[in-house]
Parts: sequence; C-alpha cells; structure tokens
Amino acid sequence: MKGIHRTVGIDEAGRGPLAGPVAVGAVLVPKGFDWELIPGVADSKMLSEKKREEIFRRARQLHTEGQLTIAVALVSEKVIDRKGISHAIRVGVLRCLKKVQAEPNTVRVLLDGSLKAPSQYLDQQTIIKGDMTEKEIGLASICAKVTRDRKMLLLSKRYPEYGFEIHKGYGTALHRKNIKKHGLSDIHRTTFCKGCQ
Repeated sequence: MKGIHRTVGIDEAGRGPLAGPVAVGAVLVPKGFDWELIPGVADSKMLSEKKREEIFRRARQLHTEGQLTIAVALVSEKVIDRKGISHAIRVGVLRCLKKVQAEPNTVRVLLDGSLKAPSQYLDQQTIIKGDMTEKEIGLASICAKVTRDRKMLLLSKRYPEYGFEIHKGYGTALHRKNIKKHGLSDIHRTTFCKGCQ
C-alpha cells in the first residue's frame, strides 16, 4: 500500500487463565528495522523466562532510544467476565494501537492467530502462528507475556494462598486445588471458573 513505512506486530498473552488480566502487546518498527539490534526474538512460549526478560529489557531500551515503539495493554478480569475474552482482547488491541500512535493509513498491521485490528486499518493481516514467523509479532508476544507475568507476580503477594507466582493464573492442578480450598479471589475470572469449586 502506498505510504506504508512502518509495521505493527500484535499478539496477546493470557487468553486462557482462570485469574488475572489478559495482556495485548504491540510493537511498531520502521521500514528496514535492523533486527540484529534485538537478537533472539521468537514466539514467547519457545523462550525461557530469563531470555524473555532479557529481550523485553532490550526492547524497552530501544523504545527509549526511539528505534522502535512498544506498548502493552492489560485488560482486567472484570471486563473479561462482563463482556467476554474476545471483547477484552479487542479493547487491548485498540488501546495498543493508540499507545504506539499507529495512524491507520501509514502502518501495516500484522496480528497473530485470530486477532483483528479495527476496520479502519486497511492494511492488516492475521497470520496463524505469526509469532513464530514474523519478528514484530514475536516481540509483541514477548512484551505481552513478560508484562502479564510481572503483574501476576505482584498479585501473588496480595493473594499468597493461590500460588500465582508459580502458575500465573493458569488452570494447573495446584491452582484448582487452591481454589477448592480458598474459594475465588477478587481477581479470578468467574466465568472461567465454573466447576472449579
């Protein structure tokens, strides 16, 4: 498309957990961005926690230097319960596009899985497993995952009985056992926890 000189990658983390927010990450890079500035970018699920943290720190440094722009939107469990996970992710996508100041007619938007950008973004492409093939999406997935994991670590201090620092809110056997023992907390997604108690 004429006039397109920047690309935005978008991905989410935390679609499936029983507790906590969903995170949507966005990365905006100029045309010809040198990915050697940030080595090791891949699907966040394929990387160790240490490696994700390292890449996220580097991305923030490049953001500060103005080489790229990153944004993460956390959408709460309350919104997920009220309006559903798909709505919450759409809200996150829109917030991220605003945060990175992506003007619809000047960017190409690459999204992972089943994600979509608002219709005014004419040059958009949804790519199955895009976090493995497009570095912009891979980096967005890392930013979303690290931000959400850090949030769950903070919440684990407020709700120590659930073990959020271990499972980050996902429905592990330990988490389900703790729900049975303690009931649901304020940050559980009640619509995801039917049959857990």
